Amino acid sequence: MKLSEIAHVRTGDKGDTSQISVIAFDERDYPLLFESVTADRVRSHLGLDHCSVRRFEVPGIGALNFVLVGALAGGVTRSLALDPHGKTLGSQLLSLPVHARATTAWGRLEGGGEG
Repeated sequence: MKLSEIAHVRTGDKGDTSQISVIAFDERDYPLLFESVTADRVRSHLGLDHCSVRRFEVPGIGALNFVLVGALAGGVTRSLALDPHGKTLGSQLLSLPVHARATTAWGRLEGGGEG
């Protein structure tokens, strides 16, 4: 299954740093986010091998917050890249495959593979 099936994102950017919050639609899916959405997977999925990606856990609201330093090619107003804003990165992150080992809050039973 894709991340977009169990979570939504909120994004922001400042200078060359983007921030993406991944928030579970249902808090019962937070353990799946915690296990599947790692800093290394985010870096790889977004093609940001040149960036520092840090993950912060916010279990009280069922969320993970990622800070991507160096992700915006110098900053939104300085970059020649096409639309490198945090919104674009957040939308791209929602296509990340997640690996479920249990029933999600929506009742889907996943067998541990890429759904």
